[in-house]
Amino acid sequence: MAQYSNIHRPNVSFVWNITDTVLRDTFKKSEIGDVILPFVVLRRMDCILEPYNEKVRQQYEQFRDKISLEKLDPLLRKTAGGLKFYNTSNFTLLTLLDDAQNISVNFTNYMAGFNDEVQKIFECFQFDKAVARLERNGLLYKMISAITDLNFSLQEIDNHDMGYVFEELIRIANDQSNEQAGEHFTPRDVIRLMSAILFTPDAAELRQSGVIRTIYDPACGTGGMVNVGKRYIMEEICGDSDVKPSIETYGQELNEQSYAIAKSEALVSGENADNIRLGNSFTEDHFANKRFNYIMANPPYGVTWKKDQDFIIEESQDPDGRFYAGTPRTSDGQLLFVQHMLSKMKTDGSRVGVVTNGSPLFSGGAGSGESNIRKWMIENDWLECIIALPKELFYNTGIATYLWFFTNKKSGQRRGKVQLINAVDFCKPCSKSLGNKRYDILEEHVQQILRIYLDFEEGEYCKIFDNDDFGQYELTIEQPLRYENKELVLKRGKKQADASKRDTEKISLHTDWKRYFQEEVLPHIDPESWVEVSKTRKLYEINFTKYFYKFTTLEPSADIAQRIKEREAKLTTMIQSIFED
Repeated sequence: MAQYSNIHRPNVSFVWNITDTVLRDTFKKSEIGDVILPFVVLRRMDCILEPYNEKVRQQYEQFRDKISLEKLDPLLRKTAGGLKFYNTSNFTLLTLLDDAQNISVNFTNYMAGFNDEVQKIFECFQFDKAVARLERNGLLYKMISAITDLNFSLQEIDNHDMGYVFEELIRIANDQSNEQAGEHFTPRDVIRLMSAILFTPDAAELRQSGVIRTIYDPACGTGGMVNVGKRYIMEEICGDSDVKPSIETYGQELNEQSYAIAKSEALVSGENADNIRLGNSFTEDHFANKRFNYIMANPPYGVTWKKDQDFIIEESQDPDGRFYAGTPRTSDGQLLFVQHMLSKMKTDGSRVGVVTNGSPLFSGGAGSGESNIRKWMIENDWLECIIALPKELFYNTGIATYLWFFTNKKSGQRRGKVQLINAVDFCKPCSKSLGNKRYDILEEHVQQILRIYLDFEEGEYCKIFDNDDFGQYELTIEQPLRYENKELVLKRGKKQADASKRDTEKISLHTDWKRYFQEEVLPHIDPESWVEVSKTRKLYEINFTKYFYKFTTLEPSADIAQRIKEREAKLTTMIQSIFED
């Protein structure tokens, strides 16, 4: 199998060079990314098109007055080496520098020469605004000159490494603009681990001839997750196979800037760029009628969905809607994304991987939206595995994170079971911290965790539970209302509950609640108490930390006292020596 480093760091020092020589004082730190990102995309396209420019211009001049652009477009794409984009102008970024006096007009003509798909990408960047500011400040020539010092040709940097460049640029831009913890892209080492767990169970199937598979990310950002996922299948799963599957990638993204990068990289890599859609996956599901073989995402967490509340609540009332299982609190939409992703599973089987923080494991009490969603996914036997990741893996948050895996085609040994893997120690410190990212998951760690997953055996890092183990009954215990003389208050011969003494008990679904009440509760309260059956609810939570808790024997008090005495004696000696001097 092919191996490649999952901790590769691109050199993006050019950001600081351009910032210092061109943009400083004109643009705020938080605005630097709005300028550099679209220019990097532009330079990438410019470099790739360089071998084909002359032929494209000749074809364009020959046929532009003879056939419609609609018919001319596929011809120009073919002339451009089969690429999904081209430029018909008489300029490149380099040749623009030959006429400094007319740089503004010529640059406008150059941008107009791109096909419509490319122009729409730069509209998403709001590129015209950045260019206008550069022009007003006499910096457009300097910016073009600085960006042309960079070689982003395919021979110099492939699509995979270019993805690193974009993501590193976004990381820097996010650092400058203080992005929220939930608004970030996923490091490649995390995606590789997710890919290993997601695709390896289907390895034999993926190596068969004529296989066509789809990968979808409803919060795709710059497209890194689906692209790394596809590469993992082609190189790691099928690298030594004589046949390769056909992998189609799909994504939807809300942020226009991230969408523009994902769209541009799809064009450059030869993917179907129309499969990358702009919009809110909740309210504008651009793949409403489509189902996918693999679904993977790192949705924003701790981010409110209040602005979409009316739409989501309405759909949650529909038994066939995506959110019928329940709605979480409006301050966090993670479990909405999970429901959306599970709605995209094929009836003949799909696999789903999603990154979350700890909140979806346990937030919400009995009867809450969160608990009901967990109940729904567990009782349908879709939840396969949860992996606790090391802390400080992400660039702008150090909180605990988890990988959840779902499937509607569980193997026989996994049916009715959920596997928990504690991988918090499977990492290595970064040679240099990048924001909040201080640890990497190395390839050796990926293989160790994958082995634990595949072995499906309980051990130090692995626990296996029945689905019902995560469920609890929440019993409402009522004690009777009594008069001051201790007589029962009766209404129509029926005992009345004392609301001030109402309490709840949580017990396992495996427990006989009647026996539990009689033996464990009733002996300690009013003997006329009862369980209000009508108020009994199910609670589902996954207390990950509890399952892997290791009791550590406390140090004997005598040893602690002795250690204190020794330190006091040492301190006394040090003080005495000061005065003696």
